[in-house]
Amino acid sequence: MLAKVFSGAVFGVDAYPVEIEVNAGHGDPFTVIVGLPDVAVKESKDRVNTALINSGFGLPMGRTTINLAPADIKKEGPSFDLPIALGTIAAQGDLDDEKFSGMTIAGELALSGEVRRIRGILPMAIMSRAKGRALLVPEENADEAAVVEGLQVFPVKTLRQAADFLAGKLELAPYQINVHNVFEANSLYDEDFADVKGQESAKRAIEVAVAGGHNLLALGPPGTGKTMLAKRVPSILPPMSLEEALETTKIHSIAGTLAPHQALVARRPFRSPHHTVSDAGLLGGGSHPMPGEVSLAHNGVLFLDELPEFSRSALEVMRQPLEDGAVTVARVAASLTFPCQFMLVAAMNPCPCGYFGDPKHECRCAAPNIQRYRNRISGPLLDRIDIHVEVPAVRYQELASATRGENSAAIRERVIRARRIQQERFKGNARVHCNAAMRSKEIHKHCALDADAQETLKMAITDLNFSARAYDRILKVARTIADLAGAEHIATTHVSEAIQYRSLDRQYWA
Repeated sequence: MLAKVFSGAVFGVDAYPVEIEVNAGHGDPFTVIVGLPDVAVKESKDRVNTALINSGFGLPMGRTTINLAPADIKKEGPSFDLPIALGTIAAQGDLDDEKFSGMTIAGELALSGEVRRIRGILPMAIMSRAKGRALLVPEENADEAAVVEGLQVFPVKTLRQAADFLAGKLELAPYQINVHNVFEANSLYDEDFADVKGQESAKRAIEVAVAGGHNLLALGPPGTGKTMLAKRVPSILPPMSLEEALETTKIHSIAGTLAPHQALVARRPFRSPHHTVSDAGLLGGGSHPMPGEVSLAHNGVLFLDELPEFSRSALEVMRQPLEDGAVTVARVAASLTFPCQFMLVAAMNPCPCGYFGDPKHECRCAAPNIQRYRNRISGPLLDRIDIHVEVPAVRYQELASATRGENSAAIRERVIRARRIQQERFKGNARVHCNAAMRSKEIHKHCALDADAQETLKMAITDLNFSARAYDRILKVARTIADLAGAEHIATTHVSEAIQYRSLDRQYWA
């Protein structure tokens, strides 16, 4: 007897429908799975057969053929366990497979028959709604699937419960959550800039960077608070929209980083990979391409601590994603594109020992070692970082002070006002959403300078020998400083401050 069950699989950041055909025929008892299954899918027959027995169901007495269509796309992972098991029950005549026609089913099975959570449920839920089908999912995935409005979600704990529900022996109400309540409850940050003592110049640079969406590099000796500052950057970014939260959650769902019962990623992501991360771990890839750290930081912050310690190849391959906001992983069978629009925050010491230029500690690094250390950061990558700021050691008086600094909420309000100015400025331009994304055309239109500001910039470019890309970066940052001040035109003071955030180019790399 032949039975058909509908499921889904993830390809890139989206899901596509998979039709599972189970045929229980005559011959020696044997199960074969066709349709380009990977090892995890091939092993599902052993998990399914054991789960069927432990759930009180019988096994087919003859040859069982399971086909996963479309047959020309490789199927991966254990998410087909539950639909294969239900299809096997239906193929033996114990279930009517017409019950499956309006249902997408996905889930991993334990040997006991328990249904375990899987990755990629949110893309499957979006695909299932587009196909006009309900969704049968593991209980731990129910919150994630229920954020898709207009979709009926039925969570199950065991194979027996799923079979009884489809047979009409058990009533299950569609699972629902209030998306907006969940979104608000999970959008609060644990870190706050009020906890940071001193470092007012660094805080100002971070505010400018966030207001315009600029990348930032913090330089300073060990223990000055570079990591502490970086961790608080998401708290002053504009709140995520529901659309951004869904897009971000899709990526984390595919990567399997969501916690059980987590419905949404409602806070801006903060990713801080170790400097030993591989190229594939940073950008994405592998034999079964998965999102990398740059994509997991989508709509949030990617923090690279000890920047020169990362491999040269890993840093260089980041140059194009920083420009395009997307990374493409090419394989023989297909090319997958993962979004990666993030703010890059990097930190580094000025020398291997960390104390070059520190008035309180003597640097013992030889000049050639210092030069080699700094040269690990290539000029083209450095030019893609708009703002460079020094983070000096904090004085004792500031550390001992009982006065708390300005909190993140107050800084975020100024950032939001500046971002609204930019949204109005770039209204109708789908490719540009903030000052950092401006191209030559937008820079020429929106970054005009008066005579005094032009003279200031000319002197800085001539004396410091900045590259052409650095020239554009200065104009973009100056435009952001003017937006924070509520100024329509860029003034000399705005240009001077923007030049200050590029002067570390020459001070450290000359």
